[in-house]
Amino acid sequence: MTTEFAIRPMAPSDASRIKEIVDLSFSRLMGFFAIRSIFSDEGQVLVSELQGSAVGFAKLIEFQVGGGKFGCILWIGVHPHFRRTGVGSSLTQEGVHRLKQGGSKAVFASAQRRNTRALALLSRNGFRRMGFLELWRFFGWQLFQFYGDIWLAPGEVVLVRD
Repeated sequence: MTTEFAIRPMAPSDASRIKEIVDLSFSRLMGFFAIRSIFSDEGQVLVSELQGSAVGFAKLIEFQVGGGKFGCILWIGVHPHFRRTGVGSSLTQEGVHRLKQGGSKAVFASAQRRNTRALALLSRNGFRRMGFLELWRFFGWQLFQFYGDIWLAPGEVVLVRD
């Protein structure tokens, strides 16, 4: 029997469950930034739910660099009881779909270099790492604007799905 997870926009009633997932998924410092981002007015948050309860989320933003429109999956979190069930992949795929449908040329994500689970999830879903030189060729001097737009933190690597 397969379990059906619905993906929908976050509702105000999801707030406490999303905070719980953040607390279970991120360090205290990264959780602080995740909460701040998730509950900001910028972008949108997708929620994966099962029987009316959020089991995962993905924060999506769009931004302009130069003349191009791009998307980014800023945060992905899945409740520990629902990891390895396809929730993270479903949220990633739906996020890419919505951002591309909205006109993004490419979708970016970042993850801590040591976060092998996040890197594997993104890789399985068509993302590839981009080093500094490739990003420089892509954005030129606007690379630093890009870093600010995606909230790149020390120790993170950038991935892209184009």
